Amino acid sequence: MAKQLKKKIDQTTEEKIKIAARKLFTRKGFAAVKTRDIAEEAGINLALLNYYFRSKEKLFKLIMEESFLQFVKGIAEQFNDENTNIDEKIEKLVESYIDLFSQYPDLPLFILSELREHPDAFSSRLDAVTGISRSVFVKQIREAMKNGVYPEMHTFHFLANMMSLIVFPFIGSPMLMKITDISVKQYQEMIQERKKMIPIWIKAMLKSNAYKLIK
Repeated sequence: MAKQLKKKIDQTTEEKIKIAARKLFTRKGFAAVKTRDIAEEAGINLALLNYYFRSKEKLFKLIMEESFLQFVKGIAEQFNDENTNIDEKIEKLVESYIDLFSQYPDLPLFILSELREHPDAFSSRLDAVTGISRSVFVKQIREAMKNGVYPEMHTFHFLANMMSLIVFPFIGSPMLMKITDISVKQYQEMIQERKKMIPIWIKAMLKSNAYKLIK
């Protein structure tokens, strides 16, 4: 009985810490948050936080991994929805990713860091959850190419272009705001505009004969 009570207390405390950390990381970003801030937000002392999570970096990694994998599970459902066509899937995917990265601005850099440091492990976990290459989405694209709706193109180019259009404006936000002389508010407005613009560009790319011209 005592062990069960201790386990319940541990789970409750860990969850309180994670909820507090997620809230602060989302609102302020990793660099601006101190472990003391997290402890205060969770209503515990700093020593207890350090007992459960040895560093802010480890806690941040856990929060980002959980948030991203939970999101990816939702994306997998969109990839494998047989009731939506290619255009609808692209629109939903773009909107979902932009909403996620707007909520967690540190997430794109975290993903890139994990891909650089643990490329095989991270990619394997991602593929295990989404199964992108085996998804209804990719099958629909390949079928459309086979039927002449789109010119033949390797799915690498399609996925690389789509992810680049979504991710880079978040990773390069300081540089983009500087060289285009826009405010944070204007930047956020531009990001929301991209929800409509990226699907248009991706659909145009799918219909383009550019890939054939270089073969």
